[in-house]
Amino acid sequence: MKHRLVFAALLLATAAGAVEPGEQLADPALETRARAISTELRCVQCQNQTIDESNAPLARDLRVIVRERLLAGDSDEEVVAFVQARYGDFVLLKPPFSAETAILWIGPFAVLALAGYWLARRPRSAAAAEPQPLTAEDEAQVDAALGHVRKD
Repeated sequence: MKHRLVFAALLLATAAGAVEPGEQLADPALETRARAISTELRCVQCQNQTIDESNAPLARDLRVIVRERLLAGDSDEEVVAFVQARYGDFVLLKPPFSAETAILWIGPFAVLALAGYWLARRPRSAAAAEPQPLTAEDEAQVDAALGHVRKD
């Protein structure tokens, strides 16, 4: 029973993310919207976490900005546009396709295509090449080395 309580507490702590109690909005509907927006924005300090998950001071500041904008009456799209205008497309976990972000979207596929091309065009290894016949000198060396084993 004790293990189940500990497990439940860990799950709740993980689900809560890094949002501190003082940041949460009194209106549950607004808080839900804030949490949804926070999962779409990247912590520009951590880079591998959303602002909802990150404990970085900058992520906290972004969470506060999101909540302030929601309290001011902004729509979800307006809040995201506000943060994006300040921090650029990098703050979005799913940046739009544009000239600046093309490398992010096309880069992985280009690397795979280049690797496939290289693998298809690389020269065959020496082990896979046709075996060359022994020269007379090579045969003489083999015979000398194996002369005591061979019986003609």
